[in-house]
Amino acid sequence: MIAEIDGSRIRSEVDFHVAIAQALRFPSYYGSNLDALRDILSADIERPVQLVWSNSTFSQSAMPLDFDRIVEILRNVERQDAEWNLPEEERFKFELR
Repeated sequence: MIAEIDGSRIRSEVDFHVAIAQALRFPSYYGSNLDALRDILSADIERPVQLVWSNSTFSQSAMPLDFDRIVEILRNVERQDAEWNLPEEERFKFELR
């Protein structure tokens, strides 16, 4: 699955949670916080997933600290899949554009 979120519409952490929940079709119980994000991406979403954050510089400018924390979680999920030796075609992947 390839999912894209539009950074020109993401100006806060709340905006991000709404966008990613819609893009990846998170279940209704998603907690919309960074701990819940890590949990759901690590264990609950079906792979493969490629998440593309387009226009990411808009989000980064609007919410620099939150942006960095979110990106760190997304990168950690990528690393986790690699450490678990998931085949390349079955991993979570993340790209900033």
